[in-house]
Amino acid sequence: MSDASSTSALVGASPPFPSNTPMTGADVVLRTLEALGAEVAFGLPGGAILPLYDAIARGTSIRHVLVQHEQGAGHMAEGYARATGRPGVVFATSGPGATNIVTPIANAQMDSTPLLCVTGQVRSDLIGTQAFQECDIVAVTRPLVKGSWLVREPAELAATVCEAYRLAAAGRPGPVLIDIPRDVQSALVELEEEVSAGASAAAEAATEEAVEAVARAIEGAGRPVLYVGGGAVAAAAGEEVRELAEAARIPIVTTLMAKGAVPESHPLNFGCPGMHGSKWANWALNMSDLLIAVGARFDDRVTGRVEEFAPAAKVAHYDIDAREIGKIRRAELPVLGDLRDAVACTRRVLEAPAPSEAWLRQVAGWRERFPFRYDTTASGLQGPQVLEHLAGAVEGHRDVVWTTGVGQHQMWAMQYLPCERTRSFVTSGGHGTMGFGLPAAIGARAARPGATVVCVDGDGSFMMTCQELATAVAERLPVIVVVLDNGVLGMVRQWQEMFYEDRCSQVRTPVGTDIAAVARGFGARGYTVHDVAGLRASFVEALASGETCVLDVKIAAEEMLYPMIQPGSAGVDVLEHPAR
Repeated sequence: MSDASSTSALVGASPPFPSNTPMTGADVVLRTLEALGAEVAFGLPGGAILPLYDAIARGTSIRHVLVQHEQGAGHMAEGYARATGRPGVVFATSGPGATNIVTPIANAQMDSTPLLCVTGQVRSDLIGTQAFQECDIVAVTRPLVKGSWLVREPAELAATVCEAYRLAAAGRPGPVLIDIPRDVQSALVELEEEVSAGASAAAEAATEEAVEAVARAIEGAGRPVLYVGGGAVAAAAGEEVRELAEAARIPIVTTLMAKGAVPESHPLNFGCPGMHGSKWANWALNMSDLLIAVGARFDDRVTGRVEEFAPAAKVAHYDIDAREIGKIRRAELPVLGDLRDAVACTRRVLEAPAPSEAWLRQVAGWRERFPFRYDTTASGLQGPQVLEHLAGAVEGHRDVVWTTGVGQHQMWAMQYLPCERTRSFVTSGGHGTMGFGLPAAIGARAARPGATVVCVDGDGSFMMTCQELATAVAERLPVIVVVLDNGVLGMVRQWQEMFYEDRCSQVRTPVGTDIAAVARGFGARGYTVHDVAGLRASFVEALASGETCVLDVKIAAEEMLYPMIQPGSAGVDVLEHPAR
């Protein structure tokens, strides 16, 4: 029997190929994934998953991307999922292969990314004997996944794959895992009946009463704000959010995970709040009298000291996940259900919203008064300056996807890279996983072959997964990596200076590492950049090359990231750049 740690509300979870067709369990896995629409899988073979790789060798329509490390496979699958909205697929062997994907699974869980992980397991008769490369990966990942299965019966493989694939994307998306013993992969399977692939059960709609209550609150509000999170991206609700904002003249702020859900050039989009968000977005949130949260989870990096967050605001909270509503901040107006439908319904029942032009002028005035700043008089390149150049250089490119690692560079990317399309900014939000940027860029490139994919990385993040440059080159998935190289773990160094009396401990990255030479060693183009002229020339050449390129851009080690809300402070207490 299969051991499932959770169940789903999915219907028709059954194999989509003819009856009485003998094939191995591994064949069943591939044929089922093909029928479900899987196009790409990322993975690395090993002993316990060799039958699945033998099935790949015999033929499949699924493109397999061979990675250098299973963590890279997981992050590539996340990048694929984040760029498309469809589940990313990972193959890994047992033991260390399986445990190497735990970090991507945890990352996917925090950022609600649909991820299907298929792991090999030792033979069924060896389970529990501490056999070579045995690990109970179902138990290891159970707290992190929406569902996990150890499939012991070959006849259950097709239904399990169907259920897992759909569960990953259903409701609030997330990771799932199927662990398959080697003998189950090799066993011959004869399906007894012909059945269709079926379809996922539709998410429940919000009640009319809940939606109308929010509409009436909007009509009476004087300082409303739409607080939009990653759930709006997952629900493809950006257009509905924009229409509601336009109808009621409400300012929008978007979390890091929702960047681009509404075009950032839109006059009602006031960008990202939070620890390193803008002063104007933070003030708008915290001085509102009606906070309309759409797929946002009131993360501590946004709220600051939660008991002082938006103290005068009534909260309307739209979410597909009942566990999120009221978890951090009490929601006087809970709206549980499909976000896209609920936001659209709110717009339809809205009658006469209160005039909010004065409130819009106030927020716009804050934006004009407190813009992002950096020291333009400093010698050498500054991080924000590099990002401003990149943003200008890709103007006119039809489809651009930005990915990032984690650190100061990630927050500068949030601040200085304007995004006009949903799913165009892919970063590790809740888990804050260094090393995410490069493999995520490769996954995004596999998902959108015509896109210009640029990874903004730091030298610390880059060194964690730089071996995946070999994957980008070998698999012909060209990406551009711009490394903001300050020679330190910049965010850690900043915190040590600010909160540990300037005692900087173990934050210097390896002296003498030539990142451009590392890139060339993997078959990519490598550039070392020291000034604006070099940045301009090398990035233009990289864009035109159609090859994987790495720009090692030297920036000042002492540069600080602002604005900043100190840990434990209220959201209105925003520290600005001292150059003001």
